[in-house]
Amino acid sequence: MTARLIDGKALAAEIRQQVAADVQAIKAMNRPVRLAAVIVGSSPAARVYADNQARTFAQAGVDYQLHELPEDITQAQLDAILANLAKDASVTGIMVHLPLPAQLNTQQTQYNIDILKDVEGVNPANIGNVLYGHPIIAPCTALAAVALIDTTGIALQGAEVTVVGASRIAGRPAALLLTERGATVTVCHIHTRDLAAHTRRAEILVVAVGKPGLITRHHVQPGAVVIDIGINRITATDTHGKAISKTVGDVDFAAVAEIASWITPVPGGVGPVTVAMLLKNTVRAARLVHGLDQPF
Repeated sequence: MTARLIDGKALAAEIRQQVAADVQAIKAMNRPVRLAAVIVGSSPAARVYADNQARTFAQAGVDYQLHELPEDITQAQLDAILANLAKDASVTGIMVHLPLPAQLNTQQTQYNIDILKDVEGVNPANIGNVLYGHPIIAPCTALAAVALIDTTGIALQGAEVTVVGASRIAGRPAALLLTERGATVTVCHIHTRDLAAHTRRAEILVVAVGKPGLITRHHVQPGAVVIDIGINRITATDTHGKAISKTVGDVDFAAVAEIASWITPVPGGVGPVTVAMLLKNTVRAARLVHGLDQPF
């Protein structure tokens, strides 16, 4: 068996097209769709990411404001800025770039992002609503994983699913969303004693750990759908023996692709769909702020 690739780029393109149409429809009502992004410090890598993000949002017709804050800002000052953005009627979405400097508390910062404007779905209250089966805005990566599974046509209701990784913005919310769809979900984490015993039972395997090559052929049931959320930079050797840097997932792609039915590539799988889901969440936030959608 050779797995079929789940094309994240194609799915992302479909979502972006719909987002652009939705943004124009909201703007046609003379209502803004504006994302306020907050970045603390002057990391060149973070600034490059923010600039790329600005272009992505501009292509979808979303107004993008980058708030660059000093490295030594206090938690109280950051919280006050987030409170002002929450009250600003011209701002329909808010996100905070991570990581934050050591003096700032990430969870407190995320808690202070307005729930309706929280385009990344990282406010603990939003994640809690996922738990109760009534998400207002869910984490983008978890939404991307479920959307990619849906493209395979496999029925989630009653399916055996194993999620490897229990992070607050990927593994756990993905498990909750899949449970809400009727799947029987097992969550594995750092304390799981026999990982392969759980993963080999899975008809659908979702991996979000951040450890290259963690999942091998030995871990996968033949015919399983494999969703690789991991993004890792490693040093490899090209055909000329030269050391190169490359991006890989948590799954040994070449080996697992020989026995899986469907598999996401890295890059080109979950990544582009996560970005598309951020855009989709931005539209959702705008509709909530303008009263066009209801939270529940």
